[in-house]
Amino acid sequence: MTESLISPSSPQPTRRASSPTDLPVVVVGGGPAGLMAAQVLASAGVPVHLYDAMPSVGRKFLLAGKGGLNLTHSEPLDPFVSRFGGRSAVLAPWLQTFGGPEVRAWAEGLGVSTFVGSSGRVFPTDMKAAPLLRAWLHQLRQQGVQFHMRHRWLGWGSDGALNFQAPAGPVRVEARAVVLALGGGSWARLGSDGAWQALLRERGVAVSPLRPSNCGFDVAAPGRLAAAPADGAAEASPAVGWTPFFSQRFAGQPFKSVALRFSAPDGTVFERRGEFVATASGVEGSLIYAVSAALRDAVAHQGQATFHLDLLPDHSAERVFSEVRHPRGSRSLSSHLKGRLGLEGIKMAILNELLSREALADPATLAAAIKALPITVVATRPLDEAISSAGGVAFEGLDEQLMLRESPGVFCAGEMLDWEAPTGGYLLTASLTTGRQAGLGVLHWLGQGSATSAA
Repeated sequence: MTESLISPSSPQPTRRASSPTDLPVVVVGGGPAGLMAAQVLASAGVPVHLYDAMPSVGRKFLLAGKGGLNLTHSEPLDPFVSRFGGRSAVLAPWLQTFGGPEVRAWAEGLGVSTFVGSSGRVFPTDMKAAPLLRAWLHQLRQQGVQFHMRHRWLGWGSDGALNFQAPAGPVRVEARAVVLALGGGSWARLGSDGAWQALLRERGVAVSPLRPSNCGFDVAAPGRLAAAPADGAAEASPAVGWTPFFSQRFAGQPFKSVALRFSAPDGTVFERRGEFVATASGVEGSLIYAVSAALRDAVAHQGQATFHLDLLPDHSAERVFSEVRHPRGSRSLSSHLKGRLGLEGIKMAILNELLSREALADPATLAAAIKALPITVVATRPLDEAISSAGGVAFEGLDEQLMLRESPGVFCAGEMLDWEAPTGGYLLTASLTTGRQAGLGVLHWLGQGSATSAA
């Protein structure tokens, strides 16, 4: 099929625009970062065409909000910025101008009221993502943004035009400037498949490999191998994951009211209370996500990482030891620990899973394990299962406007940039603020405004 040139004003093939100033700014990617960049540009009167490979925009945004859309966090700026770790200094100036309070005001401007939950997280009053997205898209369409769905970006042609694959065939698009907001590498079925990495590397752009972030882990099962078939034809499976009994009985169940401590190889220490869940082969959930970056990096460097779990953080070590060694008479150990300490269910099961019979029988060893049970993880779950991804376009290859140094007029935003953050509203806020900054950068590039002006 022959290629066609799509003009800014019509989805039908037409001739080349007569002047570069007649061309639109093209945004590639319809997630929060791309939509925010489009809003900034359209608000300044710049014609914007947004292209996305999926049938509709905001798919990951909608799925993330299925259990209650966490827009941002209410904590003060300094701790908020610190959540971005090694990229805090880069993101700080943008978060100062468009952080938590500004995200709430932006949502209010779309007619969506918000509230602060008990954890400090900020949610829409109705907890839903769809009404906010509908209001946002309505505003963007009123501002003149044109949407082109089912257009998969294939890179650049030899003349610098953008190439897309659309249902009707190849499409070639010229643009005054381009904002790439293509997402990371998690949840590929929703559009963020990371395929853009090769396209940017071909242009000399520095891209760090995408890695799982806010992810689950597979645990080690030291000394345990699954029984080989009776005929001995197959080898035993590797010592990874829970025993079949624990996996079948407790996968999906939560560890509630626990505390996790992890000492990273670089000497930093993570300590936090919370909860997480057991999976068929390991662990995941909010408390694990909070420490996932440190665990992931330790596994990458050492092959494994061990954190310690306090099953009874409200009890002192002295009290636990006293209760454990209290005479139990004819009662079983499980009945004794349940009666004296309230240990039962998955908390009792994990002790039986990881401690030898001898350790369970020794009061000092058992009490120490209750307060600091070592759990070793040996691998992250696959990138596509992660909530978000780390890695991406290196900030060193971007100027302060988020424009690629190797490709003038091309800007990047959102999760495709090399930053990561825990869950809690930080991911969405950073996607929005980098999308805003990219839009302001385009205006600066076009000579239509200061890159620090308000959107």
